[in-house]
Amino acid sequence: MRILDGDGHVIEDVKAIMERIPPELLGGNAVRGVGPFPAPDHLHHQSHRYPDGAFRDPGGVAGWGNFLDSAHIDGTVVYPTRGLSFGKILDPDLAVATARAYNDWLYDEYLSKDERVKAAALVPMQDPDAAVDELRRAVTELGFVGAMVPGTGLQALLGNRKFWPVYAEADRLGCVLGIHAGAHHAMGLDGMTPFAGVHALGHSFAISIAFTDMLFTGVFNRFPNVRFGFLEGGLGWFLMVIERCSGAYDAFTPVDPQRRFLRIEEGDNVEAYIQRMIDAGRLFVGIEGDEPMLANAVDKYGSGAFVFSSDFPHEVNIDTIRAEIDELLENEAVSESAKEDILYRNAARFYGGAWGAA
Repeated sequence: MRILDGDGHVIEDVKAIMERIPPELLGGNAVRGVGPFPAPDHLHHQSHRYPDGAFRDPGGVAGWGNFLDSAHIDGTVVYPTRGLSFGKILDPDLAVATARAYNDWLYDEYLSKDERVKAAALVPMQDPDAAVDELRRAVTELGFVGAMVPGTGLQALLGNRKFWPVYAEADRLGCVLGIHAGAHHAMGLDGMTPFAGVHALGHSFAISIAFTDMLFTGVFNRFPNVRFGFLEGGLGWFLMVIERCSGAYDAFTPVDPQRRFLRIEEGDNVEAYIQRMIDAGRLFVGIEGDEPMLANAVDKYGSGAFVFSSDFPHEVNIDTIRAEIDELLENEAVSESAKEDILYRNAARFYGGAWGAA
């Protein structure tokens, strides 16, 4: 069975990225000392153990290629590591320069060297007009599949109309927007220890908030040519959000004389609306291979939304990833066709046939 990885990561060469940023923007002590990306949060600063080999650079694109060969994976779309905190950059000029430098570095060191490796660009949502330009450049000139949108850190939620020009450009390009968190502050977790609890909730909280805000502010309705992905939160958040948003909309239907929000007509409901997005190939959810509710979710909503994601080389290694893949392949409650969707076809559809036809 062919396999595509819907969400891997690069370990940034911060020095090489900084060399692509105008020196005058790197003059501040905070930037000069640690590079352009802020620390994700104080919550990561706790003692814990990883699986052997996790969170280590596998050796650039060659190491990624070795991983793909060893795991029998046909291709991947990579997202950042340090850049997961990109939304926390407050200086818009630094955000613009950092996005461009990261994208150029990623193209030079990965995309141009192994056609199996695709990528989501960083775009400076801090300056939406500049983000429009960078998204266009990344997709049309560098061959990126679309952009990563930070799930946390930005000074507004993702349904805010200040970001709509970026969504409009993605709609024009017909590309991907992958919502991905990684900075876990300001979500009620700021005093939590150990870090295992933060990690258990942080990604899923962040994309639950982003999804709900984008849903109810009408983003999905307004930009029908964008394929939206919500990544690294697993499956449980998605089932919870469908249930809660559908019931909440019925109980607290917006009074909306200026038509600012999602509108559900009489006889329809939010759950059915989300189902239509899945069926139309517009909504995707990154999952792992060991999701205990996967068979139930496939029975309820079909297999078209769920995209296998390795998260390599974060808190995983080749052994744990192969174990996840094997667990999915051996899951008798999931049909062979659904397994093919989850492991290959959905990623090919989400990322626009980046490796050819699904």
